[in-house]
Parts: sequence; C-alpha cells; structure tokens
Amino acid sequence: MDDFIAVIPARFASSRLPGKPLAEIDGIPMVVHVAKKAAASGAREVWVATDSEAIASAVEKHGFKARMTSPNHASGTDRIAEVVRHWPAETLIVNVQGDEPLIEPSLIAAVAQALARDSGIRMATACCPIFSWAEMSNPNVVKVVLDAQGHALYFSRAEIPFVRDASRIDSLPEGLPAFRHIGIYAYRAGFLETYSALPQARIERFEALEQLRLLWNGYKIGVIEADAPHAGVDTPEDLERVRNILCEERK
Repeated sequence: MDDFIAVIPARFASSRLPGKPLAEIDGIPMVVHVAKKAAASGAREVWVATDSEAIASAVEKHGFKARMTSPNHASGTDRIAEVVRHWPAETLIVNVQGDEPLIEPSLIAAVAQALARDSGIRMATACCPIFSWAEMSNPNVVKVVLDAQGHALYFSRAEIPFVRDASRIDSLPEGLPAFRHIGIYAYRAGFLETYSALPQARIERFEALEQLRLLWNGYKIGVIEADAPHAGVDTPEDLERVRNILCEERK
C-alpha cells in the first residue's frame, strides 16, 4: 500500500444546508464520520482543512487534526493547496469530500494507488457506470468520457457521450461507455502549487467543474472504475436519508 495522507476540505457555508459539516449523525458531526472513514482507508494521517473554528474544534475533540484556512477559496482543491504548501512535494494527498459520510474506505485507498502507479497523470479520480437515461440527462450528475488508457477526455454536466440515433428508453444502449464521475481526487503536494497558480479555465467556469482546469492546461487525469457510492449530503432530505441508512446498518 502506498503511503498517503487524506485531507478533507470542510467549509461552514452551504446554500442548501448551512453548517453542514457539523450536522450530527448518530450524535457525531458529519465531518467526523468522514474522517473516520478516511482513517480506515489506511491513510497515514487525516487532516480537515476548514475556514471554521467550530469545525476545527469538533474535529480535534474527536481526535483528528484540523488546519484553519482562508474563507475565500474557490474550491476544495484550492483549500487543500493552502494546507499542504510546505509539505514535501512527493507527499501523496487524497481529497475526501466532507459531505460523504458513507464513502467506502477502499475507494479512498484505490484512488491513492491509481496515482502512485501511473507516472503519466497528475491527478487520479473515480467513476461508476451509468445505466439510465434519467441519470444520463441529469445536469447534477457529472459525466466523464475516458480514453483507451483510462485517462479523462472530458467531464461535463451534459449528456456525454451523446447517442445520436437512440430513442429515450429506460436503459442506455448496450455497450455505451457512460460513466458518472465520483468526486474524490488524489494528487501530490508539489503539484497543488502548480494547480493553484493556473488561471481558471473558461470551460471550468461554465460547467462549474474544477477538474476541467487541469484538462484545459494539458495535464492528464487518471480515472478508475468503482462501484456506485452512496450519494453525499447536500440537503436536509439527504441528511435524513444518511441518518436512516446508518440506523439500519446498526441493526
């Protein structure tokens, strides 16, 4: 297993669920649930990068490390870049989203391994198959198209790859390489300085997808295929769903 550190970006503001990282699930803040999953992945260390003293305090109370960051970062990757600025350049970092308390530890480890074994990429991430037109056409579902080596060609909220001659039915045409992007990233600490210095790409602004900044500037992103994960928490309804799932798992 390659040595890596998990860093969880957690900002307090959220338009649909303010203070989301501190939302309690089974009496424990959501961000702490995520940190526990990260710790179970084999990460050497787990850090939470946050703009909130309340989040930092809650994390440290449960035995994890926190680092305060600027509240002005445009993305989680930019927030992590501030934290790891003085770390050794070859340190392998996995960005674990702070609103995914049901993430599988094995997925975190797999993304780290994908970066470690492919010297031609600067970032690794994950995807899972799409099977329905409803998911394919949903702009909240980010799609990714891959090349023959498993590198990302493009990410989009649009329906890609587009099926010109197919009618809209319940399932997609057999053999269509349709994949949903899973928002987890691995990169090396030294590359984050390069990333944060890159200007925001026009396609990134319009799609609202930070990973397009790398493709726009000619860097390769490796993508592994994984099982479909549980959805993250964006709304009060999502939070209640996760609470119910964890309650069922304890029975």
